[in-house]
Amino acid sequence: MFIQTESTPNPATLKFLPGRTVLDYGTLEFRSKADADASPLAQRLFDVPGVAAVFLGSDFIAVTKTDADWQHIKPGVLGVIMEHFMTDQPVMLERSAGQADDEFYDEKDAETVELIKDLIETRVRPAVANDGGDIVFRGFENGIVYLAMKGACSGCPSSTATLRHGIQNLLRHFVPEVEEVRPV
Repeated sequence: MFIQTESTPNPATLKFLPGRTVLDYGTLEFRSKADADASPLAQRLFDVPGVAAVFLGSDFIAVTKTDADWQHIKPGVLGVIMEHFMTDQPVMLERSAGQADDEFYDEKDAETVELIKDLIETRVRPAVANDGGDIVFRGFENGIVYLAMKGACSGCPSSTATLRHGIQNLLRHFVPEVEEVRPV
């Protein structure tokens, strides 16, 4: 089994591509071993010294490190991923809804929200997934779009610029009601 690795805009996060499906649906982020009880893979990754967070995507695993060096962490992470998939263990013990958080918006804004969600789904999320992360709509209120940043996007030095200059400009161009984009 050959596992590719890719850097991300966040220097603390590496993207691992095992060459097979990781999650059938959605994405999942684990910030601690205690949060990862539904994922044997994430549990084992947290056993590698220096692993701070695990993000599972459709075909990749993004691992965020503490202040340790990648040269010390990467071999352990690769070993865990390879052993996990070679022994055909499940990534998840039970199907998860993707850590769904409640969305908030006024019902009168439903059409606007659907347009915002469509733009995020078709134009933003695929690009962000390439960098080992995910951005999910959380709410719309008084012209402000609230987005949750996950994986490599969470804590990335360029995440504010991505929100302000990239996503905000895109949404304002297509949806005049959008005034600002903020992370939650």
